[in-house]
Amino acid sequence: MKINLVMIVKNEARSLKKCLQAAKPLADRILITDTGSTDKTVEIANQMGAAVSRFTWVDDFSAARNFALDQSDADWNLVLDADEYLRPYGRKRLEKLLSAREGIWYGGLTRYDAYRDETGVSVSTSVLPRLLPGCVRYTGRIHEQPAGDYPCYALPLSADHDGYLYEDKGERNLVYLEKAVKEHPKDAYYQFQLASTLRNLKRTEESLPYFRAFYRLSGRTEAYRAGGVVLYLYTLLDAETVSCLDEASRVIGQEEPYLGGFADFCFVCGLFYMKRVLSDVARYAGLLPNIERCYLRCLEIGERPEAGGVVGTGSFKAAYNLGTWYEVSGQDALARQYYQKAASEGYAPAAERLKARK
Repeated sequence: MKINLVMIVKNEARSLKKCLQAAKPLADRILITDTGSTDKTVEIANQMGAAVSRFTWVDDFSAARNFALDQSDADWNLVLDADEYLRPYGRKRLEKLLSAREGIWYGGLTRYDAYRDETGVSVSTSVLPRLLPGCVRYTGRIHEQPAGDYPCYALPLSADHDGYLYEDKGERNLVYLEKAVKEHPKDAYYQFQLASTLRNLKRTEESLPYFRAFYRLSGRTEAYRAGGVVLYLYTLLDAETVSCLDEASRVIGQEEPYLGGFADFCFVCGLFYMKRVLSDVARYAGLLPNIERCYLRCLEIGERPEAGGVVGTGSFKAAYNLGTWYEVSGQDALARQYYQKAASEGYAPAAERLKARK
C-alpha cells in the first residue's frame, strides 16, 4: 500500500517544517504544490525531501487541491494544511485500518483547533475527511470538500491545528464565500460557512440571515449540521434581543429531540436558559431548573472528540458553569464541589474562583 502526503501551500514558513516532521513517518512521498509563496516555504519543503510543484492561483481551492492530487500515484492520499501537526501513529496500524474496509470511503482525522476566546485559549474538535482514495478529487471554490457521496469513517488519527492563533483569514475568505453563495444560493454548506465567517468577524447581525438559510436548507444527516445549529444558537444569544431569544427558544425546541446527546448543544442551552431568565425574571423564573439540568446533562454525556465541538463542554467548562450556578443560588457546598472538579482538570477560572472564595 502506498500513502502520499499531498499539500497546497503559500507562505507557510512558520509551520511547514513542524508539519512535515510529524507527517513524514506515515508517508511514502511528500508532494507539495506551492501557489505563490514569497517566503522560505519552498526552500523548507525542498530541505524536507518534498517534491515541489507550482500552481498559478485562480481563486479556487479545489482547482489547486486537484492539481496537487494529480501529482500523486498513491493508493491513499493524506491531505493536510501546513498548520496541522499529526500526533504519532504507527504506519502499519494505519495500513491495517485502511485495508479493513472495501469500496470507496474517506478516512476521518480528528483535528484539535486552538483558538482565542474570552477565557484565553480554547480548543474545539472536528472530524475531517483527510485520508482519501487515490481516485478522489475535490469540489468547491472555498472550504472545499471531497467530491462524491461516500462515507467517512473516523480513524484513530488526530492532529493539532494552531492556525487560528496566528492568522485570521476571515476577510480573505469572505470574498470567496460571498461569491460562492451568489453562485449556489441553495447550498447549505456555503450558507453556513459565510454565516460562520461573518460571526467570527463580529458582524453578528449580518450573519443571522445566512444562519437562517443554512438551518432551512440543511438536512439532519449533514455532518456539519449539529455544530452549525450550536453556532447559530450562540449567535442568537450574542444578538441580545428579545426576538432573537424567542428564535433561539424555537430552535432549541425543534432540535432537542435530535441533539440532546451532544454536549455542545446542551451547553449552549444552559446559557440560553440563563439569558432567558435574566431577560424577565418574573416571567421566566420557572426555567431556572433547566440551567442545572443542562449542565448536568453535559457532564453525563462527557467528552466525545469524535462528535466534534468545544473541548470542555462535556467536562471542565460545564462543571465550572455548574459551580457558578450553585454559587449564585447559595448552594456553597455544591459550588465548591464543581469548582474543584473543573480546577482538577486544569481550568484556570475555576481555580481562581476557589481562591477568591477562601
